[in-house]
Amino acid sequence: MKTFLIQFFTWWNGQTLGTRFTTWRRGERVGRDQFGNTYYRSRGRAIDPALGHERRWVIYNGEADASMIPPGWHGWMHHRTDVPPSEESYAAREWEAPHEGNPTGTARAHRPAGSTLRPGGKPAMPPETYQPWTP
Repeated sequence: MKTFLIQFFTWWNGQTLGTRFTTWRRGERVGRDQFGNTYYRSRGRAIDPALGHERRWVIYNGEADASMIPPGWHGWMHHRTDVPPSEESYAAREWEAPHEGNPTGTARAHRPAGSTLRPGGKPAMPPETYQPWTP
């Protein structure tokens, strides 16, 4: 019952009931990535007249976060390539770092020097470095 309510009322926790129904009725599963996201396209590669190309979409594993789409799947989702990574031997280059999602808003986010959120707090400023502005 909890899963039904979550799918009925929220879009950020995976898929809604409407997306589930549309995927079941009109979707064709293409593959999965290392994060557990599942990718779909129009059944039979049907061309959507409103778009001029086939529809492609992703069902996220967990919270909907577009930064969790790896580079190979990102290219396929945005029609940069017609062959999805599941149908070819896509391999990252040796100089590429492993894909990570955007850490903004998490404990792994970048905290520059002087940030109040940096571990250890904001560094103390010596009083002689402060010069008040006078008009």
